[in-house]
Amino acid sequence: MNFPKLPALLASVVLFVPGLRAATERPNILFIFTDDLAYQAISSYGESRKLLDTPNLDRIAREGMRFNRALVPNSICGPSRATVLTGKYSHLNGFPNNSNSRFDGSQPTFPKTLRANGYQTAIVGKWHLMSDPTGFDHWDILPGQGAYYQPDFIRNGEKVTEDGYVTDIITDHSIGWLEKRDKSRPFLLMAQHKAPHREWAPALRHLNHDNDRKYPEPPTLFDDYAGRGQAVREQDMTLEKTFTPRDAKLNAQPRLTPQQRTEWDAYYEPRNKSFHEANLQGNDLVRWRYNRYLHDYLGTVKSVDESVGRLLDYLDKEGIADKTIIVFSSDQGFFLGEHGWFDKRWIFEESLRTPLLVKWPGVTKPGSVNDDLVSTLDFAQTFYEAAGVAPHEGVQGRSLVPVLSGNTPDDWRKSFYYHYYEYPMPHRVRPHYGVVTARHKLVHFYAPDVDYWELYDLQTDPHELRSVYDDPAQAAVRDELHREVARLRTELKVPAQDPPGFSGGRRK
Repeated sequence: MNFPKLPALLASVVLFVPGLRAATERPNILFIFTDDLAYQAISSYGESRKLLDTPNLDRIAREGMRFNRALVPNSICGPSRATVLTGKYSHLNGFPNNSNSRFDGSQPTFPKTLRANGYQTAIVGKWHLMSDPTGFDHWDILPGQGAYYQPDFIRNGEKVTEDGYVTDIITDHSIGWLEKRDKSRPFLLMAQHKAPHREWAPALRHLNHDNDRKYPEPPTLFDDYAGRGQAVREQDMTLEKTFTPRDAKLNAQPRLTPQQRTEWDAYYEPRNKSFHEANLQGNDLVRWRYNRYLHDYLGTVKSVDESVGRLLDYLDKEGIADKTIIVFSSDQGFFLGEHGWFDKRWIFEESLRTPLLVKWPGVTKPGSVNDDLVSTLDFAQTFYEAAGVAPHEGVQGRSLVPVLSGNTPDDWRKSFYYHYYEYPMPHRVRPHYGVVTARHKLVHFYAPDVDYWELYDLQTDPHELRSVYDDPAQAAVRDELHREVARLRTELKVPAQDPPGFSGGRRK
């Protein structure tokens, strides 16, 4: 008697998951992850500045669900990726910062579990976890941060250099793997872009994408940081003081070929010449940097949107779009001039909130919008339930499957714990933790030289310009949130002291 091979057998096992189809129809999972993508840059989020048209991302929102309060537990690249893989906070997955962390690939992750249960697994693009990927049949990753032009890749352990633009190459490799997959089994593909990470180098075809547009300014572009404490005042991530010549494209992007450099210089050099001749100072200089920053940043997002379109078209062409969950998100949000900043790290909205768009045919109502407090912490548990397999031990997130079905559980979280560690470099953002609700944020800043709390009311102060921690009228809210952050720290097993190497803070 001939028995089927084990992977095919596992893929055909019928599992029961409430509200889902039989496991003979276990969905494919296409996870598209970007780096530092602001929700403000996606047109389906309806941001008032209307910075960019993103038709392919909007298609996912139109055919699925847009999440308005998707939050990250630790707003920085590597730690966020470790959380996605493990479904655990930084203090448990062991990757708290980008400075000295290394991901322990021996710990349980959702790709490992899905692979053990019959899924084909692959990751292509940004990894940024210092160790080699585990749990994947195929991995094709950028070393470190990667390069925008002529990027190196490490393909299943072998280093190769590719010719072209990194977003296009990641898309090519993702589709290439899909074409060679075993079509009798479900797949997990993690297509993870470098873009729009600093220094925001657009593809050559997008150098003139905005026709020298002058972008609408956020109301906090010239924030003076009054009404908040030392941590906000002493950061180092402003367009005014921190923006470098490389950021501003006053220096050319590395790795350009001679032909690419010619096209690059043809666009930037005349504009840079005009900039130098103008000798801008003060607010005029900040405005110039803001517009150059948005031109470059949004130019890289255009390539991401095109990549998404190519992947969606491939699923349609193969006839598997209705069998595939598409999750599009980012490792965190990003400041696009708000508070005069670029970068992330803070518990403040533009950093804390990440874009999240999900299409799941037959489960998620097209065009739906969700305002629940959800998180990248929830991805692992969601993929487990969607695939009909048991989660690995210690997962701290919750499955989004009922939320995606339009049936948010009555006991869904009403508060969320956030914790940032990395200090002092590169941007001198003090370590801080806090609790977030639909309306409020209570934050504790701690480091060798600071130890204080702030309270923000998003309803009366949506731009988070004034701490009301010492306002007697907020005493009841303040006390309630102190109890809640203490409860969450206990529930999530947060150590009373940061372990060695986690941050520059001595105590909490």
